[in-house]
Amino acid sequence: MVVTPAGLRRAVSARRRPASLSDPAVSADGAVHGFDVLRKVVEMPVSTWRYRSDPPGVRHLGPMAQDWWAAFGLGDSDRRISPVDANGVALVCVQALHRLLVETQKEVGALRGEVARLRAVGTGTNSRSS
Repeated sequence: MVVTPAGLRRAVSARRRPASLSDPAVSADGAVHGFDVLRKVVEMPVSTWRYRSDPPGVRHLGPMAQDWWAAFGLGDSDRRISPVDANGVALVCVQALHRLLVETQKEVGALRGEVARLRAVGTGTNSRSS
């Protein structure tokens, strides 16, 4: 994480920058297994909570850092979730869901074609028997 002169936090994750690209959810070529990550997110408990220092009416929504650590082992401890890691997991999940949507759309298109074909066959059969 780099802090700019303006005080903005920037994540540094250029391909030439990371020290390591190894993880059980990552293949030898560095590709992330999106459906494995998505499954972990789906199984992760999510709750509302507040920091002890927050005023009583303030609530936050998300997983507990310990659950995050158990699922992904990302970051430097089980006491906090890095925004860089949360963003990365969210993007991988969006990509996995997009792949699932595209596959489902193809399957629905094929099934619609099959239904239309069967209807045409059924209509042709009915008109001949009358």
